[in-house]
Amino acid sequence: MTTLGAPITIGSMQSGTCWQLIGSTNGYGDAKSDELVTQVANGRSFQLVTTFSHGSLQSTHLTRIEVRLLEDGYKCWIDLSEIIDRAFSRGPWNPNLLNRELIQERIPQVLKWIEQASNQKNQYLWGGTVGPNFDCSGLVQSAFASQGIWLPRDAYQQERFCANLQISNLNIQNLLPGDLLFFGTRQKCTHVALYKGQGMYWHSSGKNNGRNGIGCDGLPMIHKNPVACYYRSQLRGAGRVLHCHDGETLP
Repeated sequence: MTTLGAPITIGSMQSGTCWQLIGSTNGYGDAKSDELVTQVANGRSFQLVTTFSHGSLQSTHLTRIEVRLLEDGYKCWIDLSEIIDRAFSRGPWNPNLLNRELIQERIPQVLKWIEQASNQKNQYLWGGTVGPNFDCSGLVQSAFASQGIWLPRDAYQQERFCANLQISNLNIQNLLPGDLLFFGTRQKCTHVALYKGQGMYWHSSGKNNGRNGIGCDGLPMIHKNPVACYYRSQLRGAGRVLHCHDGETLP
C-alpha cells in the first residue's frame, strides 16, 4: 500500500490508486496521438486507469498512461514523464457538493474570473483548460472551478448537466448572469458560453466564425457583428448550474 503523501514512482503505480498533481500537464485522446483533449491543472487529482502487465512499467515503450480526473470524471492519457515525482498519493475523492444557494452566491466571482481571463493575451486552444488559452467548454469549466464548482468537461456534457431553460433569440427574459448558453446543430451541442447579463455572453471561439480566443458577444438582433450573427443562428438553448459534479464518469 502506498503511503499517503508519497511521490509517485514507477514502482508505486497501480491501477485504481489516486494521486494529486503538482504542476500542470496535458491530457491526450489516446496513448500515442498528439490530440489534446484537456489539460490537468496544478493541484488536480487523478486515478490511474491503465492496467499494468508484468514488467510493463519497466518497458521503455510505455510513455503514456490513462487516467480518470477525479473532479469531473474525465478520462484522458498523460505523459509518464510529466507525473513521475510530480504527483503525490492521496485518498479517494470526496466531492464538495455545493447546494444551489451557495452556487448562486459564487456566480459574481465566476463572472469576474472570466472577465479577468479575457483581459490576458489569449487565443483559442482545442482542449485548453489551464489558460491563458482555452476552448469553449474549458473556459466555462475553469471559470466555475475557480470558485469550487465543478462541471463536466465537454460542452454537450455541460448541456445535459444543467437545468434546462426555455429561451430563444427573441426571448431571453429567463436568463440570469452565470447561466450557460448552448450552440450547435439540432442534433448536437458543439459550443458553450457563459451569460453575462443584458443579452451579453462570454465565450472562447475559434478562428472560423469566431474571435480566436475569449470575447463578449450579444444575443439580441441589434448585435450585427459576424461572430454574434453566426452564434445567434446556432443557438440551441440554455441551462442553469444547480449542483456540482460528483466526479463520476459521464457518457
